[in-house]
Amino acid sequence: MIDIKVGFAMCGSFCTFSRAIPQMELLADSGYDVLPIMSHTAYSTDTRFGKAADFRKKIESICQKEIIHTIERAEPIGPKKLTDIMIIAPCTGNTLSKLTNSTIDTSVTMAVKSHLRGQRPVLIALATNDGLAGCAQNLGAMLSRKNFYFVPMSQDDPIKKPASLVAHFDLIVPAMESAFMGYQIQPLFR
Repeated sequence: MIDIKVGFAMCGSFCTFSRAIPQMELLADSGYDVLPIMSHTAYSTDTRFGKAADFRKKIESICQKEIIHTIERAEPIGPKKLTDIMIIAPCTGNTLSKLTNSTIDTSVTMAVKSHLRGQRPVLIALATNDGLAGCAQNLGAMLSRKNFYFVPMSQDDPIKKPASLVAHFDLIVPAMESAFMGYQIQPLFR
């Protein structure tokens, strides 16, 4: 087993769960100790992309741990040093905005805040339809913050959704390795 504890937090970009969960599984299969965290919305909402209970079952099976999905259960992550790196995949524009403005009102934002107490890296895999619109100012602000790193991203559909950005989830592991070394993997936009 690799002696690295990875917090893997998921927000409600349900269409990208099929890309995020295999990366969680890759980390677990590679020997990382993966702690699953989900926002209330991600944890409890059935969508056309799948049932919440099915996602929870799969995630808990992969990680062999119960999902943290409340603010109260996320708060001890930092003081107990439960994570060496925090990955948010997918991270919605809403969550990015909350992190930019230090709004701590979900299990995911609390997990990040608590984790940052130890000055450890946070890796964001953005998935939002307004990444190049309303969310752009938050992206810009977070790029200059200490301990925050991004998984490389591209426009999701430049013609039909010209403001949309989505991370290349298959680059989570190399982006994580770069974050551990203290630098942003490049190029950021592909």
